[in-house]
Amino acid sequence: MKLVGKYINKDGSGHVSLRPEDDEDMWHLYNLIQEGDKVRATAIRRVQNVSSTGSTDSHRVRTNLTLEVTRVEFTPAITSSTADTTNAASTTAADVTASIQISGRVTVENPHAKMGAHHTLDIEVNRDVRIEKEQWDSVALNRVEEACVPGRGAEVAAVVCGEGTAAFVLLSEHLTTIRHRLTSSIPRKSSSSTLHEKGLNRYYQQLYAAFLRHIPYGSPTIKVLVFASPGWIRDSVYDYILKESERTGNKALMRAVREKGVRIHVSSPHVHSLVEVLKSPEITAQLKETKFAKEGITLDRFFKMLGSDEMRAWYGPDHVALAIDRGAVGTLLISDQLFRASDPAERKKYVGLVEAVKDKGGEVVIFSSMHESGQQLNQLTGIAAILTFPLDVEVVEQEEREAKEAEEEERRKAEVAGEDS
Repeated sequence: MKLVGKYINKDGSGHVSLRPEDDEDMWHLYNLIQEGDKVRATAIRRVQNVSSTGSTDSHRVRTNLTLEVTRVEFTPAITSSTADTTNAASTTAADVTASIQISGRVTVENPHAKMGAHHTLDIEVNRDVRIEKEQWDSVALNRVEEACVPGRGAEVAAVVCGEGTAAFVLLSEHLTTIRHRLTSSIPRKSSSSTLHEKGLNRYYQQLYAAFLRHIPYGSPTIKVLVFASPGWIRDSVYDYILKESERTGNKALMRAVREKGVRIHVSSPHVHSLVEVLKSPEITAQLKETKFAKEGITLDRFFKMLGSDEMRAWYGPDHVALAIDRGAVGTLLISDQLFRASDPAERKKYVGLVEAVKDKGGEVVIFSSMHESGQQLNQLTGIAAILTFPLDVEVVEQEEREAKEAEEEERRKAEVAGEDS
């Protein structure tokens, strides 16, 4: 993401102009733009001109529109997929990048759009977007800063294999992007060993060609190339890619696979098994500083704590807020989905929880709901905490009730004393 311009007043109001450069930048924009914000971007409007003779000429014009946002939608990248059957040609669908649609009313007069008219902006990569807010909170400003760090990119490339299937995946700080899916029919070994060998060889050839097209193995940002599967397939795929790279003289691929390649066992040949990959010792040692690996490790810590000492593992907005109030939270786990709340008061509540934990010296890990770990956290209400000391939730709730009752009693006494005087 490129920061084009930024002006924030002392009261927190102001605007930021950004230029998204890839799918991850589009995800950042989606998380930054809220209902009620004013967004200015390029739009295409259909304009009709009526001539003196009464004929109508309709044409499209490109203009800049400013909308007060009423709805924001994010559409993830659509990846290519290849399906193969024994007697049919393969079919391939083209890649489509991520997109954002912003609906709202026009707030700045424009020769091609009336004030108050409804419009939808289609946000595109490499086109400037200006976001104006009445209040830029700390979470939004931190996201802008994080998104504009130069040199970001996918850090893990993975091939998750099954017998006759493969998913080619890139993991960056906030996105899990499935670049390609491959399905190839492999006859059973019992029916005919020759047909089985031919089917297996065809599968390897298709996988190798897809690897070259969809995995940026030469990128300096890629730290690890993961080959994962439940059984023996990962070893065969790894060996085949090495052998083919040597046969074709592809030295860059050969070097990348040997230096960055890691073979890992997973429980299923599906993309969600990458959570297991990120928790494996081979990966955590190399990726301990990356955001998505930290998310996986932190969530794993929470679940282990929940199993061994549940009084130090709390989840749910109300319970976590109580633990924060007691100064007991060592690590706060919170999903970015909660900051997309349409109610500004609700978003403000979660921002306040984040700031309270940081003020008390705690750690905050904001999970991306586009990673598997973030989706798991969302199933657990989207917010959880690892406590520095055990608290019994029932005892704490009882103490809170008693404190409120005592406060209410004091208020009533003060009112009676005021009336008597």
